[in-house]
Amino acid sequence: MLFSAQDYAAFNLHNCNVVNLNFNFWVATALETHLEYGIKGGDDDTDEITRRKQVFGSNTHSKPPSKGFFYFVVQAFRDVTILILLLCAALSLGFGIKEHGIKEGWYDGGSIFVAVFIVISLSSISNFRQNRQFDKLSQVSNDIQIDVVRSGKRQNISIFEIVVGDVICLKIGDQVPADGLFIEGHSLKVDESSMTGESDHVEISIQHHPFLFSGTKVADGYAKMLVTSVGMNTTWGQMMSSISRDINEQTPLQERLNKLTSSIGKVGLAVAFLVLVVLLVRYFTGNTKNEKGAREFNGSKTKFDDIMNAVVGIVADAVTIVVVAIPEGLPLAVTLTLAYSMKKMMADQAMVRKLSACETMGSATTICTDKTGILTLNQMKVTKFWLGLEPVLESAYTNVTPFVLQLIKEGVALNTTGSVQKSNKSGCEFEFSGSPTEKAILSWAVSELNMEMENLTRSCSIIHVESGVLLRRNADNTINAHWKGAAEMVLKLCSRYYDASGIVKNLDSNNMMKFEHIIQGMAASSLRCIAFAHAEVAEEEVGDEEGSTMVKVKENGLTLVGLVGIKDPCRPEVKNAVEACQHAGVNIKMITGDNVFTAKAIATECGILQPNQDTIGAVIEGEEFRNYTPEERLERVDKICVMARSSPFDKLIMVQCLKQKGHVVAVTGDGTNDAPALKEADIGLSMGIQGTEVAKESSDIVILDDNFASVVTVLRWGRCVYNNIQKFIQFQLTVNVAALAINFVAAVSAGEVPLTAVQLLWVNLIMDTLGALALATEKPTMELMDQPPVGRTKPLITNVMWRNLLAQALYQIAVLLTLQFKGESIFGVTSGVNDTLIFNTFVLCQIFNEFNARKMEKRNVFKEIHRSKLFLSIIGITIILQVVMVEFLKKFADTERLNWGQWAICIGLAAISWPIGWVVKLIPVSEKPLLSFLRMKN
Repeated sequence: MLFSAQDYAAFNLHNCNVVNLNFNFWVATALETHLEYGIKGGDDDTDEITRRKQVFGSNTHSKPPSKGFFYFVVQAFRDVTILILLLCAALSLGFGIKEHGIKEGWYDGGSIFVAVFIVISLSSISNFRQNRQFDKLSQVSNDIQIDVVRSGKRQNISIFEIVVGDVICLKIGDQVPADGLFIEGHSLKVDESSMTGESDHVEISIQHHPFLFSGTKVADGYAKMLVTSVGMNTTWGQMMSSISRDINEQTPLQERLNKLTSSIGKVGLAVAFLVLVVLLVRYFTGNTKNEKGAREFNGSKTKFDDIMNAVVGIVADAVTIVVVAIPEGLPLAVTLTLAYSMKKMMADQAMVRKLSACETMGSATTICTDKTGILTLNQMKVTKFWLGLEPVLESAYTNVTPFVLQLIKEGVALNTTGSVQKSNKSGCEFEFSGSPTEKAILSWAVSELNMEMENLTRSCSIIHVESGVLLRRNADNTINAHWKGAAEMVLKLCSRYYDASGIVKNLDSNNMMKFEHIIQGMAASSLRCIAFAHAEVAEEEVGDEEGSTMVKVKENGLTLVGLVGIKDPCRPEVKNAVEACQHAGVNIKMITGDNVFTAKAIATECGILQPNQDTIGAVIEGEEFRNYTPEERLERVDKICVMARSSPFDKLIMVQCLKQKGHVVAVTGDGTNDAPALKEADIGLSMGIQGTEVAKESSDIVILDDNFASVVTVLRWGRCVYNNIQKFIQFQLTVNVAALAINFVAAVSAGEVPLTAVQLLWVNLIMDTLGALALATEKPTMELMDQPPVGRTKPLITNVMWRNLLAQALYQIAVLLTLQFKGESIFGVTSGVNDTLIFNTFVLCQIFNEFNARKMEKRNVFKEIHRSKLFLSIIGITIILQVVMVEFLKKFADTERLNWGQWAICIGLAAISWPIGWVVKLIPVSEKPLLSFLRMKN
């Protein structure tokens, strides 16, 4: 019978003073599990899993409740822009009712309240949905896969499916998925900093410290553990229940936009105050006249109510100026752009964990990438086998001396973190687990050498494991050491070698050179070269500390048994992806642990190095880079294309150097040791398939398919996000500059504003919201990769944007002021129809200018517009709403109906925006930011 939840809570393992194998066996028996075969829980036996979840709980953590919709409504009301609009609405409503009565006086103030309601609703809904999306993304990112033994079979399951009694297989980089006991393993060290805050790794062993805690990370070694508590019953679970992730982080771009909005608001307030002063001076000096041509203010003869009504009207005009100055649609545009981009990037195999990465990636100037699994397929296969100085063909394996073959099999089977199991699947006899290199070697040994791993494992007992393995054979009680690793490193430890006949020969300098040529030849063919070495150990050499025994073995020299070459072919799409990055002005640097020859071969195959390129300074080893002085690193880092034999520390130093040089650096990584570089980089990109949990936690974006082509897609999306927001800023500022200038000039010169608060809110909010949606959802194009990266210093509003928006704004100001002062006489219309012509022309100018905003530098603004169905739909909706506004909402919008001729005039005047946009783009602009010229003059 299984423990009840109460019994289990009372069963405190931490009070045990002596923990040994008997204790592990007793715990396993109590939990109805087996230390070697695990629980009964195969594909056809889910009842046992369900029962354990019911008794002990599931391996999930309860989270604080998600923020409700009302929370985001309250947050929206805290926005300074919203508070200013609410104040304006209250003033306008009060003044409007006082001047025109409640029946018609509520229009302006009421419309501002409606606008505020729309802003708050859209903002709250968007943030609420974004919050839900982050919860889903968090659930995906926390769904780690881990190896578990059930019914004697090793299988890969979700961390959420682990139950009490499971036997878990841990390796370097894994997150410990639950609390439990160490069963067996070697050199296991765990990073418990997440629990204790201590940075030193804790050594886990049966004798001294057998406890493993959920949430900690495996820093070294491998092991099996018995799960004793899951989910909220773990120490980590109790800690996590009190932690909530703040998803309302502001991105750097959003901070810059907030500053821009604030600056525009200040300008608007200053202009509004100036208008208020001017209009008050005009009124009280008798320079304003009523509809009959009489002076409005005649000193003491003017009634107090008339003075108050006039002052209220003037204040209402000033409020209108403030309303037009505030770009209400700007924050919404950013939210729409980021939300849309995040969703689309997920479909393109990139899961965004931090919002800032969306836009920062568009500014990247350098990408530091791993080789295995990103540039290559990570589908390794042994293609070369050397015994001594002679290659061995597949057909000649049977001619190899059985003694030497036995040593190779022993070295493969016992010095590995992988495993071999018989498969139940049709079409394959065995299933292999472990790293790609381990799986390739195990597959080769089983299929080509007929290795029986289970028999070999039982025939020996392992004494010690580090870079090699020290074992005792059960048959003859002899002690042997096996080494396996990078060929050039293992070769340095060898003083002898076996030939194909099993004869031991001295590894003199001449033979050493021959082996080095063999290794270099395989590396030049893009093969990863792995060497096997062996040494017999006398009983008296085995001391109390097995580690010291291994040191003595290395000092005495090993015997080289054989070499294998493992092929990991480049991904077919990588070469084009690398070329695309280079064309876009982004430097690609490959940082790998492979030797120089393999690194060169792969880099050339991928296009990082050119076939005839001078590699002096472009290809270096990590040790060489490490030994440079800080000044030498900064001087040479730009030229480096490939760094071979590098450590994670070398990668970190390179990222720091590149950032010091002013680069925006993206780093790809999949291992635990990559975490420092991923955190240090401006954008950390971890791998979704091969990446460890530590790497994913340290990254900003997870590449779900481990493919470098997806990194390029992320780069293109990043540029698209930045570009779309710039398009909208150009579009929005054109509206604000034109409206502010028109109302200011008209108010100062004529004493009245041609565009009412309702009309301006319609242009500024409804139209710009639709404009944001249209421009923010433009998909990335290959043209984005023709531009150099933005980098760190390029201004948000470029000279090209200033050129475009000022040209359009000046045209609109000229046309609308002409209509304001001469429209009635030119077209022979009443003042009401003339005001409607001004409003309608202004709105239609923005609709036509929206096409210009699609392409900030290209003259053909209609290119591929048939693919932008959403853009065309929004333009259609905007036109329909404008027709309704003019023709059917006369009282609310303060408009008059227009005939077909008048509509044609409005459309004709607005359409001139297109040829103006075309001509303006012929004008060259300086690359130097506009503000820098102003600083120089100052």
